Amino acid sequence: MKFNFFAKKKEVVVETVNHAGEKAFVLTPQMELYTAVATAGLNDQFYEKEADKMERIKGLIAKNNPAFVAKLAIYTREQMYLRSIPIVMTVELAKVHKGDSTISKLAYRVVQRADEIPEMLAYYTLANGRNEVKQLNKLSKQLQKGLAGAFNKFDEYQFAKYNREGQVKLKDALFIVHPKAKDETQQAVFNKIVKDELETPYTWEVELSVLGQKDFTNEAQKKAAVKAKWEELIFSNKLGYMATLRNLRNMLEADVNFAAIQKVCDYLSNPKAVANSKQFPFRFLSAYRELKEVQNGFVPTILEALEEAVLHSAANIAGYKGNTRVVVAADVSGSMHHAVSPKSKIMYYDIGLMLAMLLKSRCANVITGMFGDIWKPINVPQRNILANVQEFYRREGEVGYSTNGYLVIQDLITQKRIVDKVMLFTDCQLWNSKGDGSSIDMLWKAYKRISPGAKLYLFDLSGYGTTPLNVQRDDVYLIAGWSDRIFNVLDSIENGSNALQLIDEITF
Repeated sequence: MKFNFFAKKKEVVVETVNHAGEKAFVLTPQMELYTAVATAGLNDQFYEKEADKMERIKGLIAKNNPAFVAKLAIYTREQMYLRSIPIVMTVELAKVHKGDSTISKLAYRVVQRADEIPEMLAYYTLANGRNEVKQLNKLSKQLQKGLAGAFNKFDEYQFAKYNREGQVKLKDALFIVHPKAKDETQQAVFNKIVKDELETPYTWEVELSVLGQKDFTNEAQKKAAVKAKWEELIFSNKLGYMATLRNLRNMLEADVNFAAIQKVCDYLSNPKAVANSKQFPFRFLSAYRELKEVQNGFVPTILEALEEAVLHSAANIAGYKGNTRVVVAADVSGSMHHAVSPKSKIMYYDIGLMLAMLLKSRCANVITGMFGDIWKPINVPQRNILANVQEFYRREGEVGYSTNGYLVIQDLITQKRIVDKVMLFTDCQLWNSKGDGSSIDMLWKAYKRISPGAKLYLFDLSGYGTTPLNVQRDDVYLIAGWSDRIFNVLDSIENGSNALQLIDEITF
């Protein structure tokens, strides 16, 4: 399946206003869909409610070529580590292109965890307005084929680990898609799913739940049992990376021994484990902040391990030599002070700061700062990424909460400072609160007369569908997402490509 998304001539540039009422530029349907899904937490954002964003994404899917949508779904699942939005994109394509074999290949590729099979079926009932008793009658044949194949990806442990209650259960999915077992061993597993006889998996949740149901004669006995259980889990080599990251505080509060702490730190800071974990960078920040509140002598050791882990996650960023002059600016305006999900303490500006500091760690000659009412450069060390984020976090109130990103460029003009790259981490809803007529679009054109070779990179963290500059210009680039894999796009741009071309390279 090969589709050339790129027109031979540039599309007509359409001007509009952004959510702040400032002049902005409309993205092409491909770029708008890319930015929307790459930043899709499917939770309410500052300017856009979840239902509104979902409807906008569905409308954009319909506007775009299905081959592009399919490749983008794979990109968001495999490169951006997103789970929900690739399911949405697969089902929405299946609604319209029912007989296309691409759908079965896409469904198979998107499903990478056992629970994503029933999740995809549950969204299918929702997307098709099914509310009758037999909600999944007349299921898309191509979707059915893809999900049937996906059943062959998993063993009993994986099925048991993700065998959860929901609108569509794993057993329901088995009956609906009728997978063909690849051998007798898997057929035995399928039989266990039907009979609800899957062996209880060894996971930290199960182990602690079982322990919690036991009776202890006193609190000391219970504490000793919890300590022993955490040490057992740590040395079992069955505690996954995400589980380890999420439970650092619990381990410390259980008072596990030094050997256990050392094993945890070795695991967290192992380059291969970091790469395989596919964690969003802000997950490390969450763990770091959680530990800062804990009074325990091992905390500094674990914080160092987290810093090492984050440095490994930054290793895929192509380093900039000392002669490459870079400005990295983080938006900490009011609209960025919005949590990425209802239960999360992480806000959009945290993601921006985290990605900005990851990038800084790979630059030898870089000015970093943040903007709100004002633009303020702040010097921090090249390493210690998490500590640098915390320093910016501590000082974000110093710049106010407007979205005056244009001041970054105005400062370069005033200083007559020549730089090669300007990186803005923002929700792209920039404006001028001072009302003096200056705009980032106007100032960038002026700055290009001072530094003709400069390039501007907009890292879009929210995907609202507009940009403050015309990204069809050769010197302005748009990159979207929350994963450190966005820097692959940056590297692609350095080699003469762009985000859409990177997506186009995906094959089935």
